[in-house]
Amino acid sequence: MTLKNFHIAFLVICTVLFTFLTVWAFVYAPDRTPVVTTLGVSGIAGLLLLPFYGIYFVRKIRNQHL
Repeated sequence: MTLKNFHIAFLVICTVLFTFLTVWAFVYAPDRTPVVTTLGVSGIAGLLLLPFYGIYFVRKIRNQHL
């Protein structure tokens, strides 16, 4: 597995984990504390930012041979 493929796989895994974090924080958390709400907001931020970074990375690395 090349470094490029590992990076892409890591981005996909992180996006899935941010999805689980967000769903847990807003749906399944036993109590709604400020820490749980902060985790949910962080999950949403990750869900919004990681795909954009992934697209940026793929476009940047497409012409390089790593």
